Amino acid sequence: MMKRAVWQGLVAGTAGVAVMTLGEKAEQRLTGRPDSHVPARTLERLAGLPERRGRQPVPVNWVMHAGQGALLGVLRSVMAQAGLRGALASAQFAVVRLTNDQILENATGVGAPPPTWPRAELAVDLLHKAVYAFTTGAVADALAARDGPGPGQRHAGRRPGRHAGAGPLPRDQARGR
Repeated sequence: MMKRAVWQGLVAGTAGVAVMTLGEKAEQRLTGRPDSHVPARTLERLAGLPERRGRQPVPVNWVMHAGQGALLGVLRSVMAQAGLRGALASAQFAVVRLTNDQILENATGVGAPPPTWPRAELAVDLLHKAVYAFTTGAVADALAARDGPGPGQRHAGRRPGRHAGAGPLPRDQARGR
């Protein structure tokens, strides 16, 4: 399961980044909002790279933007392989995506907590991260579905709903054998 989750997650996360980026570029054309270089500044600090005032590190920005999205796609793929699929799973993953950004940006001192942001800027960020999360989820779910139901789905199929004393599936059934 984990080998499949890695390659499927990288594919799903890359698809999510591509769709999110297209949406961001379209939104920027409409609103005139400039590119954010927060991803680059965050990666520079995490990697101990030199920072130069006034320089916009575009290649570093793309590495962080695309790399972070591709790598987080692996987590969404693990969710799908386990049986956490669909819109609810993608909504849960959107929170993870936003939390990941905020931890890295705030821990490095590059970003500020979202409650301090202008509301319009916060709404735009939430929208773009939701596009990423739901696109990544759709691709991860489709790839995982090719492998059949996940362990959680098999467990739920045994006796739908939550029941006290239901207990876990036997190991061979949890693995789909």
